[in-house]
Amino acid sequence: MFRTALKGVAAHKVRFLLTALAIILGVGFIAGTYILTDTMNAAFDGLFQQISKGIAVEVTGTPKFTSSGPGGQQSGSAQRVPASLVPVVAAVEGVRVAEGNVGGYAQLVDEKGKAISTGGAPTLGTSWTSDAQMNSLTMRQGRAPRDSGEIAVDAGTAAKHDLHIGDTVTVLLQGPSIKAKIVGLVGFGQQDNLLGATLVVFDTATAQRVFDAPNQFDAIAVAADPGVSAVQLRDRIQAVLPNGFQAKTGQETAQTQSADIRKALSFFTIALLVFADIALFVGAFIIYNTFSILVAQRTRELALLRALGASGAQVRRAVMIEAAVVGIFASIIGLAFGFVVAAGLRALLNAFGIDLPSTSLQVLPRTIIVALIIGVGVTLASALVPARRAAKLPPVAALRDPEPSSSAFSLGRTIIGSLLTAGGIAALFLGLFGSTGNSGLLVGLGAILVFLGVGGLSPLIARPLARVIGAPGAGVSRVSGKLGRENAMRNPKRTASTAAALMIGLGLVAFVSIFAASIKSSADAALESTLKADYIVTSTSFQPFSQNVAAELRSKSEFASVSEVRQGIMGFKGTATQVSGMDPETLTQVATVNMKAGSVDALGQENGLLVWQQTAKSNGWTVGDTVPVEFNQTGKQTLKVVGIYTDNRLLGNYVVSLDTYDRNFVEQLDTVVLAKTAPGVSQAQAKAAANAVAKAFPNVQVQDQAEFRQKQASQIDTLLGLITALLGLAIFIALFGIINTLGLSILERTREIGLLRAVGMSRRQVRGMIRWESVIIAVLGALLGIVVGVFFGWAMVRALHSQGITSMTVPYGQLLFYVILAGVFGVLAGLLPARRAARLNVLEAIATE
Repeated sequence: MFRTALKGVAAHKVRFLLTALAIILGVGFIAGTYILTDTMNAAFDGLFQQISKGIAVEVTGTPKFTSSGPGGQQSGSAQRVPASLVPVVAAVEGVRVAEGNVGGYAQLVDEKGKAISTGGAPTLGTSWTSDAQMNSLTMRQGRAPRDSGEIAVDAGTAAKHDLHIGDTVTVLLQGPSIKAKIVGLVGFGQQDNLLGATLVVFDTATAQRVFDAPNQFDAIAVAADPGVSAVQLRDRIQAVLPNGFQAKTGQETAQTQSADIRKALSFFTIALLVFADIALFVGAFIIYNTFSILVAQRTRELALLRALGASGAQVRRAVMIEAAVVGIFASIIGLAFGFVVAAGLRALLNAFGIDLPSTSLQVLPRTIIVALIIGVGVTLASALVPARRAAKLPPVAALRDPEPSSSAFSLGRTIIGSLLTAGGIAALFLGLFGSTGNSGLLVGLGAILVFLGVGGLSPLIARPLARVIGAPGAGVSRVSGKLGRENAMRNPKRTASTAAALMIGLGLVAFVSIFAASIKSSADAALESTLKADYIVTSTSFQPFSQNVAAELRSKSEFASVSEVRQGIMGFKGTATQVSGMDPETLTQVATVNMKAGSVDALGQENGLLVWQQTAKSNGWTVGDTVPVEFNQTGKQTLKVVGIYTDNRLLGNYVVSLDTYDRNFVEQLDTVVLAKTAPGVSQAQAKAAANAVAKAFPNVQVQDQAEFRQKQASQIDTLLGLITALLGLAIFIALFGIINTLGLSILERTREIGLLRAVGMSRRQVRGMIRWESVIIAVLGALLGIVVGVFFGWAMVRALHSQGITSMTVPYGQLLFYVILAGVFGVLAGLLPARRAARLNVLEAIATE
């Protein structure tokens, strides 16, 4: 039976390749994701090892809390180290040298007056380390900065923005900006850049001044005497440190930094793997459909094996062996294709300004094992039901004339499909509305079950839907359109299962479109109802900016009120929680804040706290209660609830005054500035005044409400486009499923097509018949997908109503476009099978058995 299965594969190479393609693409996406992320991890490990090279021990403030992300990574800026600790550490036995370093926000402005943007990567500033052994920077050209008028910049930024030694540039800082001459270009070992970030290097005294760290450092780097181990030195230094400070070896610091980066980017890996799993899920439908058709077409062949003495188990094994061969072949090719996917994803990251350190692509044994297990496993699982069906064929079937397969109503299929759909809806609702810790898993499981259930039930409506969808074709092209519709209606089970693969991809695209439209409409409504400011100032590069922007706007008589917003991280119950800092005196002048209890004015009290009503409810807080929190700069603090507000779409969950924020955070940078025009000032006058301020700070942009809303919508559209593109792989696989199904159905209907040609049907009419059938299948899949997508969108909007997604918006035009596009794709998918059908030799086709 093994040899029989292999001969069957070898005899149908095209069918074999089309069947394997779905698995190749899905496995390639998974392998590519693992290859890319493993390469990134190796690059980060090497980079941070390079940065910590030569540092035996590093002294920092002890982080007061951890984030709620995977692994509990450290979050927020730790307390700064007083400069007085440097001589204390230097006096420890075994210390060769101890040197403090400090850093913060520093953004370059090029000679054209344009802020150098990083596309979201940090804009870093740091002090120069004079000890060559501990300095992670390599001087490429020039020299180190020596006074306040000199800086060094990273060689990557210099090359990209045409900066040279001797150029005078502006550096934007937390406080007033400065002008400085570039005296040096630096790199990180062999790298010219740090993951797309810009770097500005100051002398130590200047760094302490511009980063608001008088007599303070972020860390103290320590080099050991020869023969002294880093662990020994770490323990000795820890013994002399006061409470609140920690000593870690350079190796520990590098490992922690690399681990934090990995955890921060773990969402990237998870997101890509989700899209890869979707592609494989679609591929499983195609594999199932393909093997179902093959078993139906090979009824006489398999029954003849039974008549010759093969048992049902042997026939089942033959089909499963064929599936295993397909799975192994597809997994190996998919693994190789993963290198192409990884290279493409890496190029995509570079296009977004994320420059990864140079290193070779990493293929770990885990990647190979996972690719083989998933590829072969999905193929075998998809072929299991068709194999069992083949095993049940009676030997007498070998004596019957083969006929094109059809399907009848199946009560068992209806019951199973209904149960799967109901179970999927239950799991989905429990994940979205329940209070379980596995909500993401339940939502994913629910979506899978719903797709399976709808796929199982779709044959019940496939026939009438095919009749309706095919009606225009029957009217426009009477012979071809009518026969194409009849072919789609003849076997609703096959039509539905082929359409189900496309249903998954377009269902998710429809869901994302509805959810994105709902977010945009909800955000627009929130801005309209809560924002009273006429102008909004934000960063051009997703980085916070100097508070001097607000000060300059405040000095302009064109504005009656200017209010700034800062955002930082505090610890609550040991995990990181975002808190906003706002001015209670100006907040209500630029925004509408509906209070359930307390008042905004009370925020001016020392350590006052405003809390969103849902947060207050979940913690049982009322006005007057105290909330124990931690700040990395000042440690444990107690905030007092002075007000509870009803809408968090603008304020977030926690708000403190700017005075409270200033006392507890090192970095005082604004994320948003809101400005209200003074009475009697025209829009043109206000815009001119705002633009004059923006010109002095090239890293910010000033927008009126309409422009700001448009920007928010465009950002959502960009994300929608990216997600849709990634889901395009699943749609691409589904289209190959249509090609495969139609190709196999042509083989099944060879004699029938020959007879149609014999009675006068032209080649053109045959091609039209197959294309119309393909269009019907594609449009059926699109309609089913949109129905499921609308349901998913409704459920998600309902679940997030309390989070500010208050209105469900269905983009009818966009969904109609998807249906039309599916029809176009159907035409394209039917081209190859249609051409093949039209080229059949009439006499040979009639003689086919």
